[in-house]
Amino acid sequence: MPLTDDQLAEIEAARATPQPTLRAVAPGMEQHLYKAVPVLDHGFVRVIDYMGDDAAIVQAARVSYGAGTKKTRDDSGLIRYLMRHWHSTPFEMCEIKLHVKLPVFVARQWIRHRTANVNEYSARYSILDREFYIPEPDALAAQSTVNNQGRGEVLQGEEAARVLEILKSDAGRAYNNYEAMLSQDGQQGLARELARMNLPANIYTQWYWKVDLHNLFHFLRLRADEHAQYEIRVYAQAIADMVKDWVPAAYGAFEDYRMGGVALSAKGVEVLKRRLAGEDVTQENSGMSKGEWREFVEVFG
Repeated sequence: MPLTDDQLAEIEAARATPQPTLRAVAPGMEQHLYKAVPVLDHGFVRVIDYMGDDAAIVQAARVSYGAGTKKTRDDSGLIRYLMRHWHSTPFEMCEIKLHVKLPVFVARQWIRHRTANVNEYSARYSILDREFYIPEPDALAAQSTVNNQGRGEVLQGEEAARVLEILKSDAGRAYNNYEAMLSQDGQQGLARELARMNLPANIYTQWYWKVDLHNLFHFLRLRADEHAQYEIRVYAQAIADMVKDWVPAAYGAFEDYRMGGVALSAKGVEVLKRRLAGEDVTQENSGMSKGEWREFVEVFG
């Protein structure tokens, strides 16, 4: 179960006793506060707190650029201008704090985004629960033959069953040994900080993760992309749905210029010009590597 009965009761109590405030609130985000969105088999994402909204981005920008901008651009237009021209500071005026439960191997990928504040559940002080991420059959795939970081064809039949059984049995055996090594029930055993080293990377951990909107957009651009690893992508997609309700104008600009946009190299621009001029351009005469050319063709055909 993603949340314990005590945690669910705490959430219901918090939502049942709203407090008046003079701070700006985003109605779209208020509906998400505290609620846990299930992710994977045992994970979740929930909003603990947030600061700012679309208006906060505009307010910060007009402090930077002067009151005259209000006469020439409406709020949505200004936000799109900021996004289009990579003026990131106004987006840093919004922040969000999330409670996330996720497998350790996903957390180690996630933590590469170092522009956030993180506090993780400590297995030095506490005993981790017997909860492991076991993929659904359609998430079991072989190594890609063209991408060292990606997946290829989905495993089928006996091979899929064999892999699933290994994942389940290894996780269970490792946790049994973890429990057997702990200093508890009158046994001297190992300290928790040592016993934890035997746990598998698919065991679940939890953390609080606080980040500003500019850096959150960078996270979403990479992790909500269709090429991202599935296990982190589903978390990013759950967060993206919350952000869309929180700052709809900013998220719309983000979708347009970042998620739906394409960054071209100088070689890419030159190839487009040559194509528009009617020239037959191939990878061999484009000046691009095979990898660059493959990515170019995926977008422009």
